[in-house]
Parts: sequence; structure tokens; C-alpha cells
Amino acid sequence: MAQFGHVSAVSLNSQNSTANVWSLQSARRHGCTASRCGSTVGQTGGLSFTGSDAMGHKLRIPAARAFTTRSNRDASVLKVVCIDYPRPELENTVNYLEAAYLSSSFRTSPRPNKSLQVVIAGAGLAGLSTAKYLADAGHKPILLEARDVLGGKVAAWKDDEGDWYETGLHIFFGAYPNVQNLFGELGINDRLQWKEHSMIFTMPNKPGEFSRFDFPEILPAPINGILAILKNNEMLTWPDKVKFAIGLLPAIIGGQSYVEAQDGITVKDWMRKQGVPDRVTDEVFIAMSKALNFINPDELSMQCVLIALNRFLQEKHGSKMAFLDGNPPERLCMPIVDHIESRGGQVRLNSRIQKIELNEDGSVKSFILNDGNVIEGDAYVFATPVDILKLLLPEDWKKMQYFSKLEKLVGVPVINVHIWFDRKLKNTYDHLLFSRSPLLSVYADMSVTCKEYYNPNQSMLELVFAPAEEWISRSNEEIIEATMKELAKLFPDEISADQSKAKILKYHIVKTPRSVYKTTPGTEPCRPLQKSPIKGFYLAGDYTKQKYLASMEGAVLSGKLCAQAIVKDSEMLAPKEQRELAEATVA
Repeated sequence: MAQFGHVSAVSLNSQNSTANVWSLQSARRHGCTASRCGSTVGQTGGLSFTGSDAMGHKLRIPAARAFTTRSNRDASVLKVVCIDYPRPELENTVNYLEAAYLSSSFRTSPRPNKSLQVVIAGAGLAGLSTAKYLADAGHKPILLEARDVLGGKVAAWKDDEGDWYETGLHIFFGAYPNVQNLFGELGINDRLQWKEHSMIFTMPNKPGEFSRFDFPEILPAPINGILAILKNNEMLTWPDKVKFAIGLLPAIIGGQSYVEAQDGITVKDWMRKQGVPDRVTDEVFIAMSKALNFINPDELSMQCVLIALNRFLQEKHGSKMAFLDGNPPERLCMPIVDHIESRGGQVRLNSRIQKIELNEDGSVKSFILNDGNVIEGDAYVFATPVDILKLLLPEDWKKMQYFSKLEKLVGVPVINVHIWFDRKLKNTYDHLLFSRSPLLSVYADMSVTCKEYYNPNQSMLELVFAPAEEWISRSNEEIIEATMKELAKLFPDEISADQSKAKILKYHIVKTPRSVYKTTPGTEPCRPLQKSPIKGFYLAGDYTKQKYLASMEGAVLSGKLCAQAIVKDSEMLAPKEQRELAEATVA
């Protein structure tokens, strides 16, 4: 999250290590065969936001942990790119078509006589989406980002050795219709690396082993999902499955109205109320809750889980996952910026808002920046996390119900951990993995799953450390120590807590004290519409009212809904002299 803080730590003892040829056997294990691999482009170059590095500090592993390496500077670089699974057929789903129609409405809307100048705070996905679709409708957005990096919650930084580290481990689902449309509109569908249609869980009682839910490609939804559940006998027994299915019947029969009514109950309490064994919660929904909102089932609203289950079970490819092929600022955010600027919009980094200045009638007069610059427009949007908005709300607004309800919306802390090891870990997949660890949510070997981060000789694990409430203020050394203890359980043959096996080359830790809003019971009524009661002031962000909750899809959709509201209000928002001219022309 941009404005609340970013802490990074780097630990180094070697810049290069011995290069070994990646064996064909290993290639096959990771979905890459001789016929599917080629010596093509490895890492890409491009924009680097080096200013962010000053926000962290470096740590060094004690000499006792150091190990000898030789430089591979003179060796030829082995570059291998694996061909991923084909892009699924998403274009004919109802949700995709609805999202496509909303996108087209901006391109086909009547062109304004004079474009509105819309000032937007926050260049995360919500702000970028708002600006993109306003530009499509013929308006001129001015997008202001406080930091020197694009992306907000999908921001990433490049370290001194050229390696990227990210705010979070981001997965793009088939059930993200607005995100999928956005990729298509930008012409970057090929930047998503689709993985096999499976959900893979570690087995805490069998260290080093995994349990899979495999969705058959030939079957339609929801049959493919039901079969995936029925075929898995390692995590759930048949009595567990039967009781869980019976417990879900009210949601299946009651539809959306039932789902919305479950906002007031936690996942754990709902399961018990429906007679679902605690074992189901422990085996499946602890991992799912942490993946959805970085909190445990005893805190998460059941509405959140039911919405996810509905998307995954009702759409054939809804739960199919893709990784971005590189760092989000360059591979996703920059194409949006290029699109905005090609249509006359502006994107400005290092533009932190200090104050929302008001007119006498309580409407927005301008945004005042930290450097003293004053930015004026015809309309204003706050697309920052809700915690930042609350800090900057004018006193005159705080008593309004629309804004006072925001007090119940609070960002959840999360920690993202990146560890570079001195060797290639074997006990992993080219996929997202649900750790089922008390401290870790999901993880992936990014040296396998992502083209830009690909390395045939060394693994880079990216892990989501959650829940993080008790850890966010702890030292980076404590976090790494705890992470290594958990990894020793996941990789018992390859990793030990004392690094007597795989050794750490370096690590980065990114702390986000306030990330996505915490989806606890009772928060749904507090989520605001994108159009505020203040004339000319709008909100965007995954916490605002939209059906995809706290997610990248929710952020993109919120931006579209915000842009839609502004376009509808464009005549009202036009400067007075412009309205008078239009009225005179009609007369």
C-alpha cells in the first residue's frame, strides 16, 4: 500500500553462483520439454524505480553462514522459456461479456464538447482503471501517485542486482472478467502465463507432500469443480464431503440474496451452524481464508468465501490461475499509463497529496501537494486505500453518514517475503501453492512460474506471510527465521532452519501495515458507492461497492464504475460557462 509504508530488507553474501545445466528431467517436471523450450529472451530491461530503495536497508548474513561460490561471469548464460498452458476460452462467459459491454460504453459514449479535467489520487489498479476509462470516454485524467512507483498494492521494486521484489504474490484468475478485458484492450493477453487447472495444497501431516484438486478440462462447470472435490480423498473424507455439500445447499438454493445475508457471520461460525465438521475448515478453509483476505476463518466474513466459491464453481475456468510474466509496474501498469497518455491524460509520480482544499459550499476546490503545488480540476477522485482517505478527509465531511461509515473499514496487515536460495529446489510446482502453514498463506517458486524471474539454477520463493497482525512490527531477522522454520516443514529434504541444507543468498521483506480492507462480519454495509454526496468528488478502490470484494478484479471494476459515474455526471460537472454555451446552442 503506497502511503502507509514500505520496509525492505536485503541480505547478501554473493552476487553470482556456479551455473549448472538444467536437466531435461527437471525440465519435464516443471512442464517444459525439449520441444517446448527454447533459448529466447530472459529478463527484460526497462523502467526502474530506484528511488524506492532508499526506504529500506541492507543486512548481511554472518560470515559463519557464508559459502564459497565462483563467478559465472565468463560462462554463457542459459536462458530457457517454458510455454505455458493455452489461454482459456473466457470470451463467451456471461461475466466477461458484461465486463466487455461496460468497457465499450466508454469508447462509444458521446464525445464531450470540452473534456473534463479529472484529478485522481493514487496510481494503483483502481486509479489506473479510472483514468484509463475516463480517457476512453474523451476526458483528460491527471493521475497523481505519492510514491515513485506505479501499482499501489501491485507495486514492485528492482534491487541493486536487477532482481525484482513485489508488494504481494499476485494471481490472475479466469473469474476476473474486468481484468481479463483490460489485458485484451491493452493488447497484452500474452503477458499472462496460464497454469494447469488445479489447486495444490501442502500436507502438514506429511511434510514434503502435496494434495491436488484437479479440474477436468473436458467437463463444464460446476461438474468439473464437483469432480475435483470428489476425487480428492487426502484432505476430505467422504462423510466430510457429504456434510459440506449439505451445508452448502442453502447457498445454492438461495442464490445471491442468501450470499449477501451471510456478511454478518464468520466462516468458522457458519460452518458449525451448517453442521460442517471443523475438519473441513481446518483442511481447506484456513488456507482459503488467508488467500482471500490474509486472515483466519474465525475472522473472515462467510460472504467473502461464498462469493469466491460461486465464481469458481459457476464458471468453467473461474478458478484457473495465471501469473504475470514479469514485474507488475512494467508489464501491467506501464501499458495502462501509455494508453492514458496517448489520449491526452497525465500520470505524475512523486505527487503526494497533503490536503483536500474545499470551496465555501463544501465541494473540492483543489488537491494541495506536499511540495506546495495546487492541482485543480472539474472533478476529483480518491483511489487510494481507505486508510489514506480517512487520514485526509476534511473535518466538515466526517459527520456525513457516507464518510462516517468508513471508520469500520480498516486495512489488513500483510508481509511479502522473497528468498533467493543457492540451489534449485526440487519439491515444488510451476503453480501457486497453498501452504496450510500457521504463518504462511500461499507461495510460489517464481524462478519457475514467471518468465522474467526465471532461473534454471537457483530458486526464488515468494511467500505471503499471513496473518501478519502480530508480526508486522517485528524485525526482518525474526520474520526470516520464522519463515525458514516453516519452509523446513515444506521442504524437509532440501531446507533446514539453520541453513545446513539450502542457503540463503539474499532476501527482501515487504511490509504493508494496511493492505486490502479487512472483510470481517458487518463491513459490507459500510462500503461506499463510487459517487459521493459531495458534488464532483468520487471514490475508487476495492473497498468501494462492487461484487468482487478485496481483489485486483475489485479494484479494476471499482475504477470502471467510478469512471461511469463521472461520465454520467459530465454535463453537471462541466464549467459554468461551458454549460451556458451548451444551453444557448440548444436554444
